[in-house]
Amino acid sequence: MKISPHNLPNDIDALKQLLLETLAAKDAEIAALKQSVQRLLEQFRLAQQKRFGASSEHHDHQGELFNEAEATVDDVDNEPVESSTDAVPAPLKKRPKRQPLPKDLPREIIVHDISDEEKQCDCCGEPLTLMGQDRSEKLKFIPAQIKVIEHIRLKYSCNQCETQGTQANIKQAPVPASPIPKG
Repeated sequence: MKISPHNLPNDIDALKQLLLETLAAKDAEIAALKQSVQRLLEQFRLAQQKRFGASSEHHDHQGELFNEAEATVDDVDNEPVESSTDAVPAPLKKRPKRQPLPKDLPREIIVHDISDEEKQCDCCGEPLTLMGQDRSEKLKFIPAQIKVIEHIRLKYSCNQCETQGTQANIKQAPVPASPIPKG
């Protein structure tokens, strides 16, 4: 609403009223613009969350799919408890036990022993006798290795036969077997 200076009233009360109406209109327009900006910011945040945020397959009624256990527990809780004279103790929880390593794995045995001086008794000096041993297994991972295996086959000949001019007798170790012949 454009007001030209020629159309303004000369009365102070009328000017105040006009000013208040103009300010109220501007405040309403500012509030509407702020609400619009907030709505657009929220849409922007949701779009960013959808594009870059963590995602999971979640449905509104997913929590109700697997609640049979809770329903069963609720039914049991509502039943009256009967007192029994035969008190059965709760089974003890089994502690997890490490499974032994397979026997077909190649093994390297390292024996840790004490020195000969320590094999004497500290109080009487008599030699100590072996009473047992403790074993522990540790798995050692060696990554794949690549290396060149060079086979050297030595040749032997008779110097005497060579000097006399007779047939040279040459001997050599046979070629080791390979997965692919002549490979």
